[in-house]
Amino acid sequence: MSYTDRNIVEAYSILFEGLPSLSKIELIEKLSKSLKKDKTAKESSFFKSFGAFASEKTAEEITKDIKWSRKFKNKEIKF
Repeated sequence: MSYTDRNIVEAYSILFEGLPSLSKIELIEKLSKSLKKDKTAKESSFFKSFGAFASEKTAEEITKDIKWSRKFKNKEIKF
């Protein structure tokens, strides 16, 4: 755990000291669910990214189109 993470956890634990027991239990449940959801969401979004860009063009044609669509402005900078 990084130094920043430890400080964040410490700050939240101080805030939670004043909560009633039932609220703390509910918080624990939600944190547990978020841990489970986090892993499946990351895996799912990784696999969904495959095939996200569909085109009939070859990689070289796409690269050429991108390079030709660039527009540059020449600005004179005064010092």
